[in-house]
Amino acid sequence: MVKLSVIVPFFNVQTYAPDTLKSLRANARQDFEFILVDDCSTDETPEILDRAARDLPGAVVVRHEQNGGLATARNTGIDAARGEYLTFLDGDDWLAPGYYEQLLASIEDLGCDFVRTDHVQCTARARSVHRVPHGRRGVVMRPRDVILPADRSTSVDYAYAWAGMYHRRLVDDGVLHFRHGLRTAEDRPWIWRLHRQAESFAVVGLTGVFYRRGVASSLTQIGDVRQLDFIRAFDQVIDETSEDPDADRLLPKAVRTYCAIISHHLGSIERFEPPVARKLRSMSAAALKRMPQDVLQDALDSMDIQRASRLRRLRRRPVGAEVAA
Repeated sequence: MVKLSVIVPFFNVQTYAPDTLKSLRANARQDFEFILVDDCSTDETPEILDRAARDLPGAVVVRHEQNGGLATARNTGIDAARGEYLTFLDGDDWLAPGYYEQLLASIEDLGCDFVRTDHVQCTARARSVHRVPHGRRGVVMRPRDVILPADRSTSVDYAYAWAGMYHRRLVDDGVLHFRHGLRTAEDRPWIWRLHRQAESFAVVGLTGVFYRRGVASSLTQIGDVRQLDFIRAFDQVIDETSEDPDADRLLPKAVRTYCAIISHHLGSIERFEPPVARKLRSMSAAALKRMPQDVLQDALDSMDIQRASRLRRLRRRPVGAEVAA
């Protein structure tokens, strides 16, 4: 029986894929499988993955006929996975040797639906540890109990799918899949749904994932229209949270986070191509009008002056019918 399925999407990462695959070899075990999803790469990544399929125990290469983005590639891996547990890695990141065995031992010992872990962020030669924003470690809790408070960073703001491990029952319950086609912010509705619908989780103090920042091909570095998918992602968070039995308690957190992300993008709008910048403003104005207005007003009142003023100006902006829809 396969104990762990590791899902790794790759797209045009020929520079980094060898390090990623080397770290997977240092985590291989007879009952682990590695599902390597080639998301229609156009560089030498497919050849690198072909070699890995021969050299990496448990490796399976799955190929997309057209590029679908990270969310779709992860879903492909989830659908192919046979393991009792699942986890994720991105094709330009890497792992400490033996990390997955430690993480698997932790989730089996705790017996919960999923665990979340710290990680090391790597920007050029700089290294910094980023911790799950929840202080209690090794204690099983209800995930929805750690969504709040609204005005502080909490576990739903730590939206890294690869920073954890997940029991197969989350797949069977329809919780673990991502929204098909999202090009950015795909982790946001996913992490909210995970915390609202899963029964149990824990935070463990392992730092075996190394997250590479500043990769030129990463969407976080590219100011094109795909970045605007964060609006679709957060609309989903708002819509699904509105249907939750605890909507009155949880919506202020969802709305405030959405507002903070809009303000962040507006604050660095110069990195977007001019047509995309115009679309960002119009789509963001429409998004503010779709939010529950009483909750939005409270969120703006709770924010610092700079962000609140920027969003209030945007809120007053007229919105065309085609954007508002």
